[in-house]
Amino acid sequence: MSAWTPLGPAILFTPADRADRFAKAAIRADMVILDLEDGCQPDNRPAARTAIEACELDPAQVIVRINPPTSTDGAQDLAMLARSPFRQVMVPKVEGAPDIAAVTAVLGDATIIALIETPLGVLRADEIAATPGVVALFWGAEDLVAGLSGSSSRHADGTYRDVAKHARARVQLAAAAFGKAALDSVYVDIPNTAGLAAEVEDAAALGYAGTVCIHPSQVAIIRDGYRPTEEQVDWAQRLLAAAENNRGAFSFEGRMVDEPLFRQAQAIVSRVQKES
Repeated sequence: MSAWTPLGPAILFTPADRADRFAKAAIRADMVILDLEDGCQPDNRPAARTAIEACELDPAQVIVRINPPTSTDGAQDLAMLARSPFRQVMVPKVEGAPDIAAVTAVLGDATIIALIETPLGVLRADEIAATPGVVALFWGAEDLVAGLSGSSSRHADGTYRDVAKHARARVQLAAAAFGKAALDSVYVDIPNTAGLAAEVEDAAALGYAGTVCIHPSQVAIIRDGYRPTEEQVDWAQRLLAAAENNRGAFSFEGRMVDEPLFRQAQAIVSRVQKES
């Protein structure tokens, strides 16, 4: 399991040029991403940096999405963060270890969430996941499809096209292989609550640490989707109790239990403990 996990499964994007929304977002969601990149008008970025530096949100609850670190805006974002208490940084369009090194050169103690959203980034997901400083991988479908000269990541029914499915799986596998958390991508069709619920259920079942969202109304749906059922919690607690008196593989309620099932039970109990 990753050493870093989000405070809860619902992580809400908030435009960095809307300081009036910072506190509201922090109340509504488990964590907030103050967005200096796509969610912030370029002309507003200087004022947005000032607002972030001055805000009094709990640093543990805040992730700041900077601009690409080798860009002029990215360098200014990093200089601001160096003066602030915020060290959880989302780096967009990561394509390799040099993108991470550009952040750690300024913020040596940064906790980095690598946003993989380009074709090259997907192909190099292993390298990115293995890079020191990276604690989580987050993937983005729309920029990825734009990089393919495509027009849509989803079919008319809201399900992902095959290339997006591949990228989603590729990024999650890389994260798991190197012990990093995986965050699932945003669901942009805000009125389609059933579609979001189905996608969150899938993400939770696959072991994602959380799902990022773009509207406060999506927070409750995400939390519900990640919340284990009473039956799952009861099973997990009984299995872990039985494991205390057994080593290696053992039989539990007519089913052979080994390390993978044991870890699944641990994950279920861990989610419940985070909510309490």
